[in-house]
Amino acid sequence: MYSLIDAALSRARTMLTLLVMILIAGVVTYNTIPKESSPDITIPIIYVSVGHQGISPDDAERLLVRPLEKELRSIEGVKEMTAVASEGHGSVTLEFNVGVDLTKAMADVRDAVDLAKPKLPEDSDEPTVNEVTFASQQPVLSVVLYGTVPERTIVQLARQLRDKLESYRQVLEVDIAGDREDIVEIVVDPLLMESYGLDQGDIYNLIALNNRVVAAGFVDTGYGRFSVKVPSVFNSLKDVLELPVKVDGKQVITFGDVATVRRAFRDPDSFARLDGRSAVVLDVKKRAGENIIETVALVKEVLRQAQQREEWPNNLQVKFTKDESKDVKIMLNDLQNNILSAIILVVIVIIAILGVRTALLVGISIPGSFLTGLLVLSVFGLTVNIVVLFSLIMAVGMLVDGAIVVTEFADRRMQEGTPRKEAYRDAAKRMAWPITASTATTLAAFAPLLFWPDITGEFMKYLHDLDCHTNGISCDGTIVRASTGWSYW
Repeated sequence: MYSLIDAALSRARTMLTLLVMILIAGVVTYNTIPKESSPDITIPIIYVSVGHQGISPDDAERLLVRPLEKELRSIEGVKEMTAVASEGHGSVTLEFNVGVDLTKAMADVRDAVDLAKPKLPEDSDEPTVNEVTFASQQPVLSVVLYGTVPERTIVQLARQLRDKLESYRQVLEVDIAGDREDIVEIVVDPLLMESYGLDQGDIYNLIALNNRVVAAGFVDTGYGRFSVKVPSVFNSLKDVLELPVKVDGKQVITFGDVATVRRAFRDPDSFARLDGRSAVVLDVKKRAGENIIETVALVKEVLRQAQQREEWPNNLQVKFTKDESKDVKIMLNDLQNNILSAIILVVIVIIAILGVRTALLVGISIPGSFLTGLLVLSVFGLTVNIVVLFSLIMAVGMLVDGAIVVTEFADRRMQEGTPRKEAYRDAAKRMAWPITASTATTLAAFAPLLFWPDITGEFMKYLHDLDCHTNGISCDGTIVRASTGWSYW
């Protein structure tokens, strides 16, 4: 320890240059480090869901949930499995033990779901498997589209915006609330159907048999192998209208002769409204580790450019709600205000007790430790979030103790006639181990946070890591780097 102090004081210019470079890097890091409201906590939970329109909760439990549970029960590392059956929907939630490899767990769950698919009803929706992450569960911004324009126009624009936004790396996904599935509605004239000798069963079977994917396979020739495609899926309303229903002599009766075919929407299962008016809402979720402020600004810029296009309806309006970036900006401003307030209060107290010069020297240690702590966060790939900001604010009062002790001891030595450089050398050496011991006891108080289990422990890890970094940096800065600079002030 003593040789380190001597080496630092003998290379004062190098140490001062290093200190300035670290502070500049800290300022740059503060402006560029990703910022978000909540930390990206790895939650060992996987959610499996499947839908089947129109079935009761009892049927959903029997037809959807039980086949999934039977296959998912064999997966290793599952701590708890819960299932929910509701009208038209069934879901299974798997909570894994902490520390499990979620990539492998996701693969195992998908394999189990694939085994359960043949046991599900044919009309069931495709099962979905999603990993639960804390940061990406809630949208960072909601974009509301509303106005006196046709519903189909709003829905089509919302889908185009969703595809556009999801093409950016900052955006994880965009959910559309108020969207409805497109369907083709066929209204059959019963009199015409009867006159041609048709019944509803014939019409239904004709549609079902002519709108399915046919695996035609391959054709092997002497010159190669070719895949065969059978055009058997409806691509437009014209395909439905021209579909032959019956041949009567030389006359071919099509759907257009006995029915009215038009585009429509499936009955809604959710509604979106703004001030009592129908709307379509795009819930934008950012990707983990991305800057929430930059992501929200990107979304707003994409909407601004879309509104300037000629095809944008004049009566279609846009409103932004649930803007999480505002909360992050407020938290950052609160942090800055707390730091400034802490520095001012510390300086006032020390001026009253130790004098102006000592107060200024001690006040520098607070932002210096904070900026260096943020630099360490960036190196480890962490983000600035509410837990990080809270730990920084909590650490303010712990960062000045060592600086006060060293400067006060050095001032007393200078009053005794010791040269400034020698006074700070003696102060740093004399107080090195007491300051180290004091910092170690503070870090030991935070050590139990590492042993908190489950999700709570993941949150407390941020608190422990940052406070340990800032206090350790403050200790090092007080003993070595700051003493070097103070000896030349």
